[in-house]
Amino acid sequence: MNTIHITSFVRRQTPESGFSHWIHSDASLIKLVQDNLANAKQGYREGVLLVPVNPIGFYSGVTQLNDGDILAGEYVARREGEDPRKSSYALAGEKMPALSAYIVLYSHAVLAEGKENETDADYEIVSVNASPTEEEAPIPTDALIANHLGLSGGTATNLSNDEFVSLLKKSVEFWKDKALAAPVDLRNKLSIRFVF
Repeated sequence: MNTIHITSFVRRQTPESGFSHWIHSDASLIKLVQDNLANAKQGYREGVLLVPVNPIGFYSGVTQLNDGDILAGEYVARREGEDPRKSSYALAGEKMPALSAYIVLYSHAVLAEGKENETDADYEIVSVNASPTEEEAPIPTDALIANHLGLSGGTATNLSNDEFVSLLKKSVEFWKDKALAAPVDLRNKLSIRFVF
C-alpha cells in the first residue's frame, strides 16, 4: 500500500481560510485517498495525481451571495515577482458544501526535484479541492481573463477566442451570485482598519 503524507502547505485549508476545507481526521483523509487511488487521474504531469473522493464532509471556498451582502477586496500580489491583482471576497455566508471533491497528490520523485518533499512517503497531499457543483466550478472570471490575456501571474490557456468566450460565459453565469469566502487574515485587516 502506498504511503501518504499530508503536507504542511495543505494545513492552511481551514474553516477560517478562503480555501476548501474538510471535517475528516488526518487518518480518515489518508484512508479516503488510499481507498480511491485506483480511480486517480493524472494531473498536469506524470507523478501528479487527482484522486476523486466522496464529497461528504468537504466544503468549498465558495459562498452564495444574497441581496445586500457586503464584499471586501484587496489589491495584492499572489506571489513575489507577480503584479498585484484585485480580488474580492464575501464577508458573510457559509462556505457551500461540496458536491464533488478531489485530492491532489504529488509523488516523492516530483517533490524531490525541487527539494519540496517533507517526508519519504510515496505521495504527499498538496491540495484538497472541493466544488459546490458536481463538476469542478468554473475558474473565477478575473483569473480566466488574466490567464487568457497572459497578464502577470496568468497561466497560458492556449484557447481560441471562441473557446475563451464560451468558458467566459460559463464563468460569468456561475460567479454572478457567488464569491470566495474572505480569508481570516483579510477579516483581521478589516477589523483593525475600521475600529471606531
